[in-house]
Amino acid sequence: MRRAFISDCEGPISKNDNALEIMSHFVPNGDKIFAVTSRYDDALADILKRAGYKAGDTLKLILPFLKAYDVTDRKMREYCAKNLILIMNAKESMQHILSIAPTYIVSTSYEHYIKALCRKMKFPFKNTYCTRLSLDQYRIDTKEKTQVKNLAQLIAKMPIFEVPPDAKSLKELPESVQSTIEELDDIFWEQIAEMRIGTIYSEINPVGGFEKADALAEIAKKMGLALSDVMYVGDSITDEEAFKLVKENDGLTVSFNGNRYAINNSEIALISNDSIATAIVADVFIRGGKEKTRELIANWNPQTIRESSADPSLINKFLKTHVQDLPKAKIITRENMQKLAEESSKFRKKVRGIVTGELG
Repeated sequence: MRRAFISDCEGPISKNDNALEIMSHFVPNGDKIFAVTSRYDDALADILKRAGYKAGDTLKLILPFLKAYDVTDRKMREYCAKNLILIMNAKESMQHILSIAPTYIVSTSYEHYIKALCRKMKFPFKNTYCTRLSLDQYRIDTKEKTQVKNLAQLIAKMPIFEVPPDAKSLKELPESVQSTIEELDDIFWEQIAEMRIGTIYSEINPVGGFEKADALAEIAKKMGLALSDVMYVGDSITDEEAFKLVKENDGLTVSFNGNRYAINNSEIALISNDSIATAIVADVFIRGGKEKTRELIANWNPQTIRESSADPSLINKFLKTHVQDLPKAKIITRENMQKLAEESSKFRKKVRGIVTGELG
């Protein structure tokens, strides 16, 4: 039986939040601007479910700010190459999975970052889906630069609001949050969208939300596989639709240090600083299928890992690295979902940093 492995990038493979880091480096108060915009993204995608908007579109909303501060494709490429940080053993793990099954990366990240990652990991770029972008093809004049910079710093003064997990409409959000969302609506969709640089919003299409799900469906069709033969690994709100698609078709969904969006839509939770855990789960799935993988996770201990169908050298390295305590691996149920979401989110912050870990 032929099976495929597909993974998100930032989180399961690398520690970066590349767009946040680019904003922080090139734009004054860029980290704050990104955080506010990211929460706005969560609200639009998860609560308001605005037509035509999907999780991950933060990556197009911030582009006029990068242009206003003279960021170029070359600057992005150089920054990505110098600041790439992989999860421990990510290169070895991905190379192993690639050697035994069709392996793809589906990421919301800009192509500048994914190309840098592929070079470092010796992973084929042709096996990736990401946000295609050439900043250099867009023009912004002096007047618009000033306007966009002023709007950027206005966002920097806004509070980083919380999105209540049980809210289902704008009216269920606190009045202060409603006001912030309305102000951001005006900035992005009335002011910037009407500028010449605003055409970037209609022309750039981040690979998030349903775009990730579409990429998975395309990969499966291209490989002649059913989605039940796909394992998908993700960690955030941008993976939600991909998780749902694979889960509905009886494939295997795995949250790797995921936040509540990932945990709530996955079957298996991995909480680890080491990607060999992912490789072992993938190896068992590829060789034995979903039920064998669930059996392994249900009895996750050194003995069952040693007796599994995974590659012996991979198992030996994993168990030698984790002599004292194994990384946590659990089948997600309604009963343990909230606790796992809390544990996974906490560990996510430890591995990737508090700012990145708190983003949707």
